[in-house]
Amino acid sequence: MTTFNEILEEAGNFGRCQKRVFALLCLVSLPFAAVFVGIVFQGFTPEHWCRDSGVSEMRQSCGWNLMDTREITIPLVNTSGVLVHSRCEQYDLDWNATGLTCDHPGIHFADTQQSKAPVTSCKEGWEYDYEGRRSFVTEFDLVCDHAWVVDMFQATLNVGFLVGSITFGYLADRFGRKVSFLVSNLLNGVSGILVAVAPNYTSMLVFRTVFGFAVKGGWMSGYVLINEIVGVKYRRMVGVVLQMFFSVGILILTLIAYIITDWRWLQVTFTVPYFLFLTYFWLIPESPRWLLSQNNTTKARKITEAIAKENKRTLSNNIETLRDDNAETSSASFLDLFRTPNMRKHTFILMFNWFTSAVVYQGLIMRLGILGGNVYIDFLISGLVEFPAAFLILLTIDRIGRRLPFATANIVAGASCIITAMIPESMFWFKTAVACIGRLGITMTFEMVVFVNTELYPTFVRNLGVSVCSTLCDIGGIVAPFLLYRLAAIWLELPLIIFGVLAFVAGALVLLLPETRGVPLPETIDDIDTLNSLSCSRNQFEMIQAL
Repeated sequence: MTTFNEILEEAGNFGRCQKRVFALLCLVSLPFAAVFVGIVFQGFTPEHWCRDSGVSEMRQSCGWNLMDTREITIPLVNTSGVLVHSRCEQYDLDWNATGLTCDHPGIHFADTQQSKAPVTSCKEGWEYDYEGRRSFVTEFDLVCDHAWVVDMFQATLNVGFLVGSITFGYLADRFGRKVSFLVSNLLNGVSGILVAVAPNYTSMLVFRTVFGFAVKGGWMSGYVLINEIVGVKYRRMVGVVLQMFFSVGILILTLIAYIITDWRWLQVTFTVPYFLFLTYFWLIPESPRWLLSQNNTTKARKITEAIAKENKRTLSNNIETLRDDNAETSSASFLDLFRTPNMRKHTFILMFNWFTSAVVYQGLIMRLGILGGNVYIDFLISGLVEFPAAFLILLTIDRIGRRLPFATANIVAGASCIITAMIPESMFWFKTAVACIGRLGITMTFEMVVFVNTELYPTFVRNLGVSVCSTLCDIGGIVAPFLLYRLAAIWLELPLIIFGVLAFVAGALVLLLPETRGVPLPETIDDIDTLNSLSCSRNQFEMIQAL
């Protein structure tokens, strides 16, 4: 009997066929990035203040601009020790009785009158300083008492991620990676367009949930497919580069959002590619490994022969005895993840790291939309710093190991968040540089937790372990917008303090995990105990050497 890994050696571990399929699937990461972080542009909240029909009439007759009118007619409030013009309150006055005239627009009504003037919440909606951009926040007036509703835009996406990951994981195992991928892209295209034409915010959230349900599940199906048709030694590289294309998507999103300033047309722009991905029906193969697991040996052989032909390789007669090399000798159970002390330790630490990575990563990105600077430049810079993360991972994991870079990246991210919160706004570029270091660190942790997770579970429960732990990523994504926007309303830097503490704790917990560099993947639960024993012995030896 011949295993698929043995046949793959003959067909080519990473030949022309795999490179072509890999390039096609990398393109899927580009719009996925826009879906994931598009809220920065689609949900942008510009400067706003109460609309007053009396003030509007005066502005039109006097020819004042919006900002001049705000300076004259909007009350000041104390926010974090600084006096700023209120976004949610207005004077409850008859402006014709204040003595304000076109000839003296800079002269306020008398100070005594101003101090005693009654203040009320916005009654006639809001004025916005659009800066040429139109977001769903301005369209649906999601500010002040309704500002918390904006959080639901990202939260519902992550709810879709959570349900979709589980559902499409089942569909991919039941009906195939390729079918799951294509169904996902069809749903992505339809639901994405429905988001763009939604008549109200509630219907948009429903369609956004469906969008999230399909988009991550399809991306994961493609990720699994490419990993199943390349050789073992190429899988880590494939995974890291796929995530690098996510970073490329962030850079492209910046350019597109700069050109397309209406949130609905921006939604259409990054939805259209999902219709184009339906052409992959003719361009990518089904996974031979999955076909073998379904006892469809004939079709698996046919696809493997096609891979070899495109790679200009010749297969031996061993393909006639091809069999499934992934058959499990025992069934996985959720309880297996907590069966022994070491398994429980691994599971809880990995769950917390998935959660922390999602909260801090999404929180730092969404924070760019509330800082008040040039969101395009800030977003571009933050996207560029993701690329060194992938290179640092590739440089360190096989030289230093997994645990130390993983823990260090968390701790650096945490320290950067807390330091950034303490740097005054007057030191803008220094504050930006430190924040970028934090973004680099959390990007490393987000990319590392994926393959560290796979190396800390035995074979029969590995897929289940990754699936269960990674659900905390989606839960973190649900929590992130509420943490960011609601805490920032209290103090702009407060979310950074929370992010920093979470990352510090995550980094400290990683140090409790065993090192897996140069260690064979565990096959049984007993191997996990051995792995921890070897790691403890290695740590003691290194400490003795240091002394």
